[in-house]
Amino acid sequence: MTNLLQGVSVFLVGIMGTGKTTVGQILAQQLGYRFFDTDVLIERVAGQTINEIFARQGEERFRELETQVLAELSAYTKSVIATGGGIVMRPINWSYLHHGLIVWLDAPVELLQKRLAEDTTRPLLQAADRAEKLSSLLEIRRPLYQQADLQIAIAQNQTPQEITAKLIEQIPTVLKSKATPLEWQ
Repeated sequence: MTNLLQGVSVFLVGIMGTGKTTVGQILAQQLGYRFFDTDVLIERVAGQTINEIFARQGEERFRELETQVLAELSAYTKSVIATGGGIVMRPINWSYLHHGLIVWLDAPVELLQKRLAEDTTRPLLQAADRAEKLSSLLEIRRPLYQQADLQIAIAQNQTPQEITAKLIEQIPTVLKSKATPLEWQ
């Protein structure tokens, strides 16, 4: 598999709760790649949690930090990068994402609701009706997620290992033999 990717990094995109971090860690291990989570790196750069950044400096500042982190990560090879759900909203971020293979982890809203029911760490989920908020975010972002190189639909009962296996199985369907990142565009 790593020969097929030829060191090209994999960027995981999708709405919060799809399992980008968990699947990303497993994928990186199986590929022999490094793993990065943009949210973790943003917190390190800012010296604050994401909730604190949103509360003290606003979403716009968070998005600036997100772009800065993504710009740096896009220069790396042999990496799996789990991105924040809204990273697709800024056009400049697409120029960085296109440095690698973009994979959309796509899960139904009902599954996301279950996974995020007790989660208090996500500023955009601080809403009275979480299901409605998730649905509206997904509606806005879906056309952008659909621009990914590969879409992996996640079923209710799939384990992270099964999702990763499905992803690895699908990668060859979007790569040209001996493809270089420039040939993908």
